[in-house]
Amino acid sequence: MSTVRSKGRVTAPKGIRDYLGLKAGSTVTSERAPTGKSFCGQARGRARRPASVFARLRGRATVRMSTDEIMALTRGS
Repeated sequence: MSTVRSKGRVTAPKGIRDYLGLKAGSTVTSERAPTGKSFCGQARGRARRPASVFARLRGRATVRMSTDEIMALTRGS
C-alpha cells in the first residue's frame, strides 16, 4: 500500500520497484484497464526528458586559466 503525498507523489514499495527494475529517475506509466483496475509499469522506448542547459554544458570548458587568473578577471584586478 502507498500513500499519495501533498504534491501528488507516490512511493512504490521496494518489492514492486525491484520487480519492475525501477531505479532513481526511471519513468513509470500508469494506466486504467477497462475493468477499472489500475496498473503501472516501467516505460520503455519513450523519449527521455532532455538534459538541462547546465547538464549539456558539463565538461565543455575550454579556457585554460588558473583559478587565480579567473578570480582576478571577475574582481576586475
